[in-house]
Amino acid sequence: QVQLVESGGGLVQPGGSLRLSCAASGSISSIYSMAWYRQAPGKEREWVARSSTGDKLNVADSVKGRFTISRENAKNTVYLQMNRLKPEDTAVYYCNADILATRRSRTEYWGQGTQVTVSS
Repeated sequence: QVQLVESGGGLVQPGGSLRLSCAASGSISSIYSMAWYRQAPGKEREWVARSSTGDKLNVADSVKGRFTISRENAKNTVYLQMNRLKPEDTAVYYCNADILATRRSRTEYWGQGTQVTVSS
């Protein structure tokens, strides 16, 4: 069974930085994309950033210029560097991955989420 495990969340003051990590494990043949989503209280889950095949990196307009996504393929890990954090960035951040596992169909997987709180 493929698992995604996030880490790096926590409490930070406005203007501060955090670096989230998401590591995929299991019987993995290929990872086609890894992405970050977030869900704030009272809001729908929204897409934040994605790393896709072909070394394509994309971030949402709401975080453009502040957040950067990167991937370390050898470790099956994706990162989200979050700078100049704002209170409105407070949310549970979820890792998502499009993965082809051995003897399984290509499937999307989700991590358990990690809390990011931006407050003074």
